[in-house]
Amino acid sequence: FLSQKAAQSVDVDLMSKYGYSIEQLMELAGLSVAASIAKEYPKGQVILCIGPGNNGGDGLVAARHLHQFGFQPRLYCPVQPTKELYVRLLRQCQAYNIDMVADLASEVSKCDILVDAIFGFGFKGAVRSPFDKTLEIMCCTDKPIVSVDVPSGWDVELGKIQGAACLCPDMLVSLTAPKMCAVKFEGRFHYLGGRFVPPLMAEELGIPLYPDTSQCLRLS
Repeated sequence: FLSQKAAQSVDVDLMSKYGYSIEQLMELAGLSVAASIAKEYPKGQVILCIGPGNNGGDGLVAARHLHQFGFQPRLYCPVQPTKELYVRLLRQCQAYNIDMVADLASEVSKCDILVDAIFGFGFKGAVRSPFDKTLEIMCCTDKPIVSVDVPSGWDVELGKIQGAACLCPDMLVSLTAPKMCAVKFEGRFHYLGGRFVPPLMAEELGIPLYPDTSQCLRLS
């Protein structure tokens, strides 16, 4: 289980030492999220809540793959992406006719699954507007929630924060390696995704071997 500092160090090594680009890592991470969902849930409508950083980028990639897997993904972006990479990922989603949700509160009852791709392991401090409202809506729904890498609003190392709007996801897809907060995960499905870790790093981190051609691995 990785601390926040260790997770950041692993990300740096993947790009500087092993030569990966952020686009490659994001594509494989998002694919593994979609593959994990496809293994456990029937095909239906999925609303992906997209954050402003890499976690949101993983969500945009996952939306495209979910469409290819036969799901009906929709995107909810509390803040419109402006970075070139995210604009391109959005354009790819538009090519698949993946529509945007304007108001999460009025649409959440129509979906079958919610994906939390808001904040990842770089998150610190209090959740600010407009994402605080998004988490409040997600906390009040009975729809199964799939969190990408770290449940949004959780402390990366300590888990749920008392007094804050904290998600209780049904599925957690840990990327690269589980973060320390995953110890506190109480949902039904814990998966590992991001099949891009070189053998030496995998051995150092104690990452189990993926079966055959699978892009994800169920941990619990």
